[in-house]
Amino acid sequence: MFDFLSHVTKGGLASYAVSFHEMGRLSAKYVQRILTGVKPQDLPVEGIDRIELVINLKTAKDIGLTIPPNVLARADRVIR
Repeated sequence: MFDFLSHVTKGGLASYAVSFHEMGRLSAKYVQRILTGVKPQDLPVEGIDRIELVINLKTAKDIGLTIPPNVLARADRVIR
């Protein structure tokens, strides 16, 4: 298990972590507000509550691991 999607695309088995895309989107929202004059101390604290599950089936096959269909169905992305 990894905490970065890039490790899974390079051959890791799986990752379960926040989406860097979502993190960037939220960061851009904060930057936009600050650039339009909102004071940083007036901004609410927000967090990313969406966690993504990514599974690399090629790696699972290479190590002889069978991923159950119900786990694959819950994955946000499956690398084949």
